[in-house]
Amino acid sequence: MVSEHEPRPLYWRGNAQAAFKAFPPAVQREMGYGLFLAQMGERHPGLAKTLAGFGGGAVIELRQSRDGNAFRAVYSVRFADAVYVLHAFQKKSKSGIATPRTEIETVRRRLAELISERERHR
Repeated sequence: MVSEHEPRPLYWRGNAQAAFKAFPPAVQREMGYGLFLAQMGERHPGLAKTLAGFGGGAVIELRQSRDGNAFRAVYSVRFADAVYVLHAFQKKSKSGIATPRTEIETVRRRLAELISERERHR
């Protein structure tokens, strides 16, 4: 159920939006709905999982598979006034379900940059 309040703004970091737009249309639609739910303060029950290693539930990964391909969009709800899409990518590795280390490092770097920017503008 969607809340009655206004959706929080959605901001894209780095090349996340361009990468997201390269996903198949059906994946964009389903993940887009997941991002809308995040803007409304909720989580997509089937796609959204807390990304481990980021201290609590402030970094969320949307996971979608389509035609044997795995797609991921990672967002942060660390700040109450907005949702930040930190990274979007197609998972290349077919072995295991873990998010590849290089992708985690991109998320970690973009989150650190976001926190630093927010602290500077306080």
